[in-house]
Amino acid sequence: MNKNSFSNMRCPHCTGPLSKEMETSEWTVPPLIRDSFSMIGSAVGGTTSAFYGFNHVMPIVRRWVKGPMWLHFLVGAPPVIVFSSACAGLAGGAVPAFAQLASSSYHAVISSSTLPPTASQDENMRKF
Repeated sequence: MNKNSFSNMRCPHCTGPLSKEMETSEWTVPPLIRDSFSMIGSAVGGTTSAFYGFNHVMPIVRRWVKGPMWLHFLVGAPPVIVFSSACAGLAGGAVPAFAQLASSSYHAVISSSTLPPTASQDENMRKF
């Protein structure tokens, strides 16, 4: 068995790559796309959660805190900022993860329909 045939081996159950070379070559989302998805996810998560937070927190603050509008903003803004930052961080990590999941699922479907496992690959996998 040569090195190239071992590096192209896939799991017969999920068609996932069984070598590090294969995992880092065609199955992963390139860094530029991953970083772009991370920025987009952070922007969408932060904007959406800030909008949601201000629309739901400020009426509650107005009921509980009596005084001028700047005082309402001073009391209501910190929890909204914390909520918005948390949502931006979660969306900034979740969107690239979903992109990676979609990419690897696509490659698994394509490779499983074109490359059925051979008997020699099955024997080699049982050895490991």
